[in-house]
Amino acid sequence: MNDFYEKVYRLVAKIPRGKVCTYGDIATFLGTKGSARTVGYAMNHAQSSTFYVPAHRVVNRNGLLTGKHHFESPTMMQELLESEGIKVIQDQIQDFEKVRWIPKLKIK
Repeated sequence: MNDFYEKVYRLVAKIPRGKVCTYGDIATFLGTKGSARTVGYAMNHAQSSTFYVPAHRVVNRNGLLTGKHHFESPTMMQELLESEGIKVIQDQIQDFEKVRWIPKLKIK
């Protein structure tokens, strides 16, 4: 597995239930600001990870469910988010800034 993808998956696995993170937030945290699209590619292959990756918790910078077509059904991403208490209307997360999780750098 691609080392970058592995780093993405390990970070995504830390997104708390009921929260979402953006592709760009993940890229920035990993020190690759500007590689949000590559994070998206990683998410498209998350099912190949050796551990569970809650890919439904990763959305675009505006809180849109742009990755929904990579799930088993067109509504599965929304259903998973709603099961965690996140409200979604027309593929848009409601109260996005309240449910957005931004990973913080570790303090050494």
